[in-house]
Amino acid sequence: MIKRLVLGEAGIGVALVLLAGFFVLAAPNFATEQNLRNIMTQITLNTVLAVGMTFVILVGGIDLSVGSAMALCAVVSGTMMAGSSSAGVLIGAILVSMLVGGAVGWLNGFISEQWRVPSFIVTLAMLNIARGAAERYTDAATIYNLPAALNDFGTLTLVGIPAVFWVALVLAGLGWFVLSRTVFGRLIYATGNNEEAVRLSGHKTSRIKIAAFVIAGFTVGVAAILYMARLNIASPILGQGYELNAIAAVVIGGASLMGGRGSMVGTFLGACLLGVLTNGLLLMGVSDFERQIITGLVILVAVVLDAYRLRLARKLAVTQPAKAGFGTAGVSAKS
Repeated sequence: MIKRLVLGEAGIGVALVLLAGFFVLAAPNFATEQNLRNIMTQITLNTVLAVGMTFVILVGGIDLSVGSAMALCAVVSGTMMAGSSSAGVLIGAILVSMLVGGAVGWLNGFISEQWRVPSFIVTLAMLNIARGAAERYTDAATIYNLPAALNDFGTLTLVGIPAVFWVALVLAGLGWFVLSRTVFGRLIYATGNNEEAVRLSGHKTSRIKIAAFVIAGFTVGVAAILYMARLNIASPILGQGYELNAIAAVVIGGASLMGGRGSMVGTFLGACLLGVLTNGLLLMGVSDFERQIITGLVILVAVVLDAYRLRLARKLAVTQPAKAGFGTAGVSAKS
């Protein structure tokens, strides 16, 4: 257990604490209560998207369309509830946003599995399709006049924590439960580790992979609602670059892009680390260009450390299957 903690999320947690400690000393107002709330609000969307992305990456896939799909979900649901104060309309719009996201995810997974096309190519195409559909749907116009109740939720705090961040925590908790406490979660890991073994054991791996993309789509729909709650608009150009941030959070969190290794707590810590880094650099007055360079270097270091960690794990003969979740980096291919 200790070895797995060292090789897994504990290292990310230590890095997060050290980074936060550095900014407490170097960045003015970093440790203020208001700024901590700002950080939680800022990392909410990336956390939600990264939760879904974790499922996709664990099965050995990738989803480059989440930012564009988020825009499509936002304009469709935003059009429904614009100018309305009905609770029923608001709930319906939330469900529609999730359904649209789920449909995009299903298309990504189905096309990739049906025709054996790499998910990188499929979702790259969907990135353009969803963005174009969002712009066509509103004629490239931004939607305003969203329900006041939605905006009230976006600015609400519960026990000193932004309500939108509570949503992200709940989704991360649900993701952790599914991956660590259900048969489906074990199959997600097993498919990423050894798809052929899962297939020979009687499971349809195509369904498992499609389900992972659908879950990612649902989280995209939730992220779209949270975006509108925060900014009170729905724009067809929102979400640009969000897919890269979500992938970065999962990779920094210790997941392997080859699939089969990673955890939800690692993803959450990865999203927190990115949020703290961005916020701290901003408070220090670092320019946008330099922040991009530093963030890219952090991602590169995370990938290199991940490769080193894998070699170290093999050297230490950490070969016993372990349950996924808080404190583990993966499971075996056995279902």
